[in-house]
Amino acid sequence: MPISDWPEQERPRVKLLSKGPAALSDAELLAIFLRTGLQGKTALDLSRDLLTDYDGLRGLIETDSRTFCKTKGLGLAKYCQIQAAIELGKRYLQENLLKKDVLSSPNDTKNFLLAQLRAYPYEVFACLFLDNRHQIISFDKMFNGTIDGASVYPREVVKQALSRNAAAVIFAHNHPSGVAEPSLSDKKITRRLQEALNLVDIRVLDHFIIGENSAVSFAEHGLI
Repeated sequence: MPISDWPEQERPRVKLLSKGPAALSDAELLAIFLRTGLQGKTALDLSRDLLTDYDGLRGLIETDSRTFCKTKGLGLAKYCQIQAAIELGKRYLQENLLKKDVLSSPNDTKNFLLAQLRAYPYEVFACLFLDNRHQIISFDKMFNGTIDGASVYPREVVKQALSRNAAAVIFAHNHPSGVAEPSLSDKKITRRLQEALNLVDIRVLDHFIIGENSAVSFAEHGLI
């Protein structure tokens, strides 16, 4: 039975409008995005199959274009639409955070960093450079590494902080393993960065470790 023949309150778009997007399942949200299904399958049926095949929404979103387009019912147009939607979400989070004092918005900061860093299959070390009101000047991804490490150079961080005229900085890097627990090397490099930045009167406010679905704050755990 096509979605158009379902009872009105069971259609994903109507459900979204009446109850809000949070009330919809991943499959229902994806069905709205896909709009059409295949012969013998509604958009919702196709969405459920895709989520099963790709082991969830994240697996589908993060697959490469070639694999994505091999799936019946998908193509480059839908791949571009999904990537554009993800990028819009990231930019929304950044724009929302730009207007705030970062220290007064810890959840917004975590959500922004999760969206920016968790998908990388290798470590990425990034800096949020802040002004004296703790508002964001810039977000810079500075160092890339292998699956289990990134080389971080304090001299380059100091240089970038001075060029941004930053008064404070927040560090963040992802753990491709998905486990958001600070390692011994994470603690050591944080201390080295603190010492280097203290020499030019730039405060280190926090260091976030980004995992699969969580972000661990050094400050919240008394490590800074």
